[in-house]
Formats: sequence, C-alpha cells, structure tokens
Amino acid sequence: MRNNLIPISCALGCSFLWGTTFVAQDTGMDFIGPYTFCASRLFIGFFGLLPFLIYFEFDKLKQINFNFQKVLLYTLILGSIFGLANIFQQVSLLYTDIANSAVFTVLYVVIVPVVSYFIFSLKVHSSIWPSVTLCLIGGLLLSEIKNYDVRYGDTLVIIGAFFWAFHIIFISKILKFFNFPIAIATFQCLVAGIFCSVPALALETVSISLISKEIKELLYAGILSSGVAFMLQAYAQRVLQPASVAIIFSLEGVFASIFGWIILDQFLNEIKIFGILIILLAVIFSQLMPIYGKKKYGRI
Repeated sequence: MRNNLIPISCALGCSFLWGTTFVAQDTGMDFIGPYTFCASRLFIGFFGLLPFLIYFEFDKLKQINFNFQKVLLYTLILGSIFGLANIFQQVSLLYTDIANSAVFTVLYVVIVPVVSYFIFSLKVHSSIWPSVTLCLIGGLLLSEIKNYDVRYGDTLVIIGAFFWAFHIIFISKILKFFNFPIAIATFQCLVAGIFCSVPALALETVSISLISKEIKELLYAGILSSGVAFMLQAYAQRVLQPASVAIIFSLEGVFASIFGWIILDQFLNEIKIFGILIILLAVIFSQLMPIYGKKKYGRI
C-alpha cells in the first residue's frame, strides 16, 4: 500500500479535477460550440504542459534512444482516441445534466477490465469484478432517465465511455516502452486539439472574441483537466493496472455530482447520495482487498 500511495494520490487528484471540470464544461458553451470548446481546452492544455515537459523530461528525452516511429504512431492513436472521447462527452452536455454525463462516462470502469482481460490478456484481480458491480449500482442510483433528450445525451456519453476505456488502456501500453508521462500528456493534447479543430472549423463559427468570453472555463478545463489531470493520470498508471485505476477514476462521477449540486443547483436527493457512498465503497474495496490477500497469504 505504501508503494502505491503516490500513484493512488495522483489518481484521486485526477478524479477530482475531472469531476469538477464538468461544471466548467457545462457553463462554457454559452458563446461557443462543443467542438470549439474541446479544441480550445486541449490546445491550452498542450501549452500549459510544455514548461513541465521542458523542465522535467526534455533533457532525459535527448539522452535516451527510443523508437520514434513507434512512439509517434501510438501518440497519434492515443490523441485521436482522446479527441473522440472529449467530443462525445462535451456534446452530451447539450442534452443531459452534469451528473448523468459524469456517471455514464465512468462506465469505462466496466469496459476497461473486460477489454484488458479478453482482448489484451491482462490479469485482473478478483476484487475488481465486485467493485465494478458496486460502481454500476452506484452509477444507476446517481443517474435519472426522464425524457428522450436525456436518453440521447446518455447514449453519446456511453459511446464516449468506450473511447475513455481504450484511452486508459493505451496509456498503460505506451508507458511500458516510453516511460515519460509528461511527454505523453503533452502531445496527446496537441494531437487531440488538432483532431477537434476539424469539426470546429467545419461546423461552428470559430472566433477569438467568442472564445475569450469563455476564458475562465477554458483555462480551468484546459490547464487543470486536460493538462494537470491527464499528467497525473499518466503518473498513476506507471504503477497501477488499468482495471484498478479505472475504479479510482470513477470517483469523477461523484465529484461532478457534488459540484453540480453546489454550483449549478442540480439537486442531489437521498438516493443519489446513497449512490455516491456505494461508489466510494467500491473504490475502497478494490484497493484494500489485494492488500488483505497478500497479508493473508504472507506476501507482505
């Protein structure tokens, strides 16, 4: 547990930033469209991470030999997946509220272990499956299906959840042969920003004056979420397995619901609060059970 304390803390910080960013995403489309919002926040994230990349990793990158073509290919794939995940999530907020978007986004908590086990043949600890079940129950209690518009928005989020799942898995794969989390976070923002710019320029009116009206939301979503949070994600996944870390990341749904209630008056009733507690239980269970098993069999 002590060895995992820093990566778990990174994952928790990442979840907090992701969850609170849903508020900025929801309020940041008064003057610009979802594609413009995505492209803008991702470019801001890229420029926000550049100083960290130059200070912490640039010299190390110059000193090692790595397969540039392989890293470039994986970065292009990762950035494209990242861009699609952002687009589906952002567009969904036009049709559903923050709690629903956040909750259905964390369906990746189910998709990640399934894909990891059946497609990539990665080991999944037995504690993951009951934790996933608890997350699903908690998520259902947090969500509310009221009308067609909400169902349509939820459908977009669910599609996006598949991209978020593959994003989590792909980062773990890249880190195995290119262990530079800041570089990965930086250049995935650049690729995803370019990716999101295509529909923004084709379908929306892109104007600096309009973008500047959403600057507070874009700075929060760009620097803290697209930048810092995804850097923390990469650091967490240097140690934690995809299925395990996905359960911690599911707390973003909890943070989003709480801050949607505090800031936007999107009410949390007793059932939703119970759902939050169940998700918290799932996260705790997923992290403590492997440690209990090691102690039980004398491995610690």
